Formats: sequence, structure tokens, C-alpha cells
Amino acid sequence: MTRGWATFLQAVDDWIGVPLAAVLLLVAALAFGLLYYFYPRWIPKRFPRLRLGRQRKGREQEQQLDVDLGPDDEPEAEPSAGEAVPELPAHVFASLADRLAAEGRYAEAVRERLRAMVRGLVERHVIEHQPGMTVTELARAAGAARPAVAAPMSSASGIFSDIWYGERPATAEHDGRMRELAAEVGR
Repeated sequence: MTRGWATFLQAVDDWIGVPLAAVLLLVAALAFGLLYYFYPRWIPKRFPRLRLGRQRKGREQEQQLDVDLGPDDEPEAEPSAGEAVPELPAHVFASLADRLAAEGRYAEAVRERLRAMVRGLVERHVIEHQPGMTVTELARAAGAARPAVAAPMSSASGIFSDIWYGERPATAEHDGRMRELAAEVGR
């Protein structure tokens, strides 16, 4: 290996010289560092980027959950990870949360139970539906409009935030606590 390396360096020296080779390596390292630092801003916007991960749906999104609503044939709910909350009645979200909890999917059950609580407040005209509000903003708005729901909504938003933003594993106790809080908000 030493002999091969020495032969290579001798060829570089004979061809372009060591000082010029050092300058070229320095310029190449600088160019690579700048491109790496400013990536992806240097990529032209007209080049398409592959987004294969977003086109595939997981099993959870493909499965539809049947919610037995009786003879009224109201729309069925399915869990959605998107930010837009479907325009469904509160009892549909609560029924979906019960179904998810029965399947052991407690994090999704907590999310749907919180959606049921918020939809119930919107249906009772306690708060106004404003897409894009955070959970804490919703809790504050509900508490300002009806002080009796301030504490349960604040606790519910804390549980939701711990699970979904704090990435803590959801348990049956979380779902049970959300049921209690939903009953308090529903009074």
C-alpha cells in the first residue's frame, strides 16, 4: 500500500504539481462544504423531487372503521392524521374514540375524544370553529367562553400534547381520563 501511494503521489506531482493539487483539493472541499450547507436551496425548483413516502398510505389510513349509528345512515368516521377535522357530529368522534380504544389504539382514541369534545363545544356554540387553532388555544377559548370547562379542557389538552407532541406512549388510563374530562365538558 505504501509503494502504491508513493507512486500515485509521484504521478500527481509530475502531472500538476503538489501545490496546485493542494489548492484544487481545498477549492473542492470548500465547494462541497458550501453546497452541503446551503442544500436544498441550490437545487433549482423546476427539478421534480420524488415524494414516494407521501404517496403511500399506511394500513391505519387504509382501514375504515365502521361506526354503528343506527338507521339514520350518518357518515362513517375514520381516523385521520391530517390537520383538517372532518365535519362530523360530536357523537361520531366519541364513537370512533371508543372503537379505537377497544382496539388498543389509545393515542388515536385520545385524539378523537378531544375532537369530540371540541366538536361538542362548537355544536353548543360555546366556541367558534376556527381551523388552525392549537389545542391550548382551543382550551383557552373554551375557558374564556364558559369557565366551567376551563379546567377539563386544559387537562385534556395537556394529555393530548404529552402523547402527540411529547411522544409519550398512550395507555388505557389516558383514555379513561379523557372519558372523564369529556363527561365534565359535556355537562
